[in-house]
Amino acid sequence: MADQKPGKPRNLRTSVKGPLMFSAFWAVLAFVAVLIFASGGSSKTPRFDLAFTGAGIAFIVTLVIAAMLAMSHKENSEQLGKGSGVNLSSARKPLHGFGGHGSSQAGGAPETPDADSPGSSHS
Repeated sequence: MADQKPGKPRNLRTSVKGPLMFSAFWAVLAFVAVLIFASGGSSKTPRFDLAFTGAGIAFIVTLVIAAMLAMSHKENSEQLGKGSGVNLSSARKPLHGFGGHGSSQAGGAPETPDADSPGSSHS
């Protein structure tokens, strides 16, 4: 927030508007869901008290979670994108005999079960 200039609008991550809209959406959804399901049918009166309570709880919980996620956000340092890391090359590396896609026999043919071998059972 130190790079914020006066008179310019904030981006969505540092603004208050984003988390408030997110929390308001979930509060409205909780209000409608509790209003429908808490009444117990269309012949009974709707339970607005429970619906407002559920909406308030949903609003506060999602707002706290969004605030905690916004505070824990940290940009990566520039030095992490530079250098010669171990996984930067996409060239094929030689297999060391542990489950590779090559043939393991000396003849080069893949091993297939023989239909007439003595261990096979025919019905």
